[in-house]
Amino acid sequence: MELDLTGMHKLAAEQGIEPETLDEALAEALRLAYLKTPHAAKHARVELDERSGSFTVWAADEIPVEPTEEDPYPAPKLGEEYDDTPHDFGRLAAATARQVITQLFRKAEDEKIFGAFSGQKGKLITGIVQQDVSDSSNVHVAMGDVEALLPRREQVPGERYRHGERIRVYVVNVARGIRGPEIVVSRSHPELVRKLFEREVPELVSGAVSIMAIAREAGARTKIAVKANTEGVNPKGALIGPGGSRVRAVMENLGPEKIDIVDYSDDPAKFVAAALSPAVATGV
Repeated sequence: MELDLTGMHKLAAEQGIEPETLDEALAEALRLAYLKTPHAAKHARVELDERSGSFTVWAADEIPVEPTEEDPYPAPKLGEEYDDTPHDFGRLAAATARQVITQLFRKAEDEKIFGAFSGQKGKLITGIVQQDVSDSSNVHVAMGDVEALLPRREQVPGERYRHGERIRVYVVNVARGIRGPEIVVSRSHPELVRKLFEREVPELVSGAVSIMAIAREAGARTKIAVKANTEGVNPKGALIGPGGSRVRAVMENLGPEKIDIVDYSDDPAKFVAAALSPAVATGV
């Protein structure tokens, strides 16, 4: 029996798959396929010849061992190996090889996607809403050739997501799933607001201003506590921007949601009083 191992190795190399990985997966798949054939031996291994592309199924039968007082139930021994390659194994072997290559290629592609997006966790990404009539509760967001999931729990109440619409989302998690990498994104996460401000406010990136706390009721109101790390910098003014341009740019991504920016203080009483604004605290 022969397989085009050279051609398969070239295809595998294009996907970053080592020849040894392909050979091991192919040999194991052929062994399992052999075990399903009639009268297959219980113990078998498959040997591949990389040069010729041929393979051989080596089988071994169990030989009973006489029990002794020390070992009344001895495990059987294996006899000498013999060639038990089925004569009609060619078609099944070819189908098995195609299946192995497909699985390895899919796994390699999944690993590439996972590797590319594992570093995106906790970041802001722009995607395009994809319509899915079979899954109305969840929204799919296309990011290049990859689709992320915007589950109902991460959606903003009352916010509508139209097919083809570009939206900014926060990457909550990237994990390996049964069907490949699973990327979960959010529109309601408080960190989405932080990342949107970081796009608009250079002082946040430079460290001159820090966002110390965020309280968000997605779709309704967000309160942000800010602190200046550089003398002479107005932290609230930095986030608001000239004529309110910076905070307005953020709000354009959040719909009708209102944003309150308050001063952070290490003094709990002062911080609570500031957080309650525009209400006036008479005592804390």
